[in-house]
Amino acid sequence: MTASTERVSVGVRVPPCDRADRITATVRRAERLGFDAAWFPDSQLLWRDVFTTLTAAALGTERIGLGTAVTNLATRHPAVVASAARSVAELAPGRFTLGLGVGNSSVGPVGLRQSTTGEMRAGLALLRSLLDGEEHEFAGPAGTVRSRLRDPQPGVPLHLAASGPRNLRLAGEAADGAILLSGVSPRTLSGATARVREGERAAGRAVGTVPVTVSAYCEVTDDVEAAARRIKPICASIAQNGGAPFLALAGIHVDVPDTVEGVYPDLVHAEDWDAAVKVASAWVDDVTALRFAEEFCLFGTADDIARRLRALHADGVGGVFLQHVGSYDPPTELIEAVGASVLPAL
Repeated sequence: MTASTERVSVGVRVPPCDRADRITATVRRAERLGFDAAWFPDSQLLWRDVFTTLTAAALGTERIGLGTAVTNLATRHPAVVASAARSVAELAPGRFTLGLGVGNSSVGPVGLRQSTTGEMRAGLALLRSLLDGEEHEFAGPAGTVRSRLRDPQPGVPLHLAASGPRNLRLAGEAADGAILLSGVSPRTLSGATARVREGERAAGRAVGTVPVTVSAYCEVTDDVEAAARRIKPICASIAQNGGAPFLALAGIHVDVPDTVEGVYPDLVHAEDWDAAVKVASAWVDDVTALRFAEEFCLFGTADDIARRLRALHADGVGGVFLQHVGSYDPPTELIEAVGASVLPAL
């Protein structure tokens, strides 16, 4: 998914929260309204299978870019991911991006740990070699075997989602793109991008050649204060999962315990969002929520959001994918609002 040189590429995150044919209808609507990409998260207990949904979307669309944001190499073996990626890429030539991450909501609910930076480095190398058609030596209890992926699909872009410094540098060293989870705050975004560029230098790559895509919660609204109160669980989740230093750079100081009771499965994917807002209010007050919305998110009028998207493009960000609040309904309202008023302004 290559960003336009004239403006930032604008995508939307679409959770596979319904039947694949219904999700495909949502993606078709985004395509008609001018979105550049649709990104699908992967969590086997929360949503439908991401590659099944991507297959339906690939067959049901013509132009829009499609990607995982993100799948993982913990609940899915790299060889399985390579086969799935090949299968989608051949249905949507030049439109598919394989976004990878450490696991997050996929690993937690089944008692697994997130992938380490070393495991991600090895996984990226293995995926690339399999997709390129090269043989790989797999080690198992019965010994080692050499195998390859039949009908490979060279050239599938591998993007790494990262928030910590080690994985940000790894994205610059070894991935085809970086997906930044730092939000759109200029202070945190510049720091995250700098780590990606450090990785490029370490690998001998030309600085600035690894494209950067930023994820951002978004709402077109005239009442940012009211909308901000709804994203308290997101702010609390970032603090809980190692993002407190990023928040502190923007003057947001939140201390959330490692374990939070009363929310399933976690704060950012809560099935009962109103309950999650109430729980998160113990650590995130209204003033903090508003600051978080203004610094990290794209909340405001269509003109406000368009202006900030232009500024991101001027700062070297190639793409943004917008997220709505909620995990178990499609981002229909966000797609309509941005498609009607923000994209035309760009």
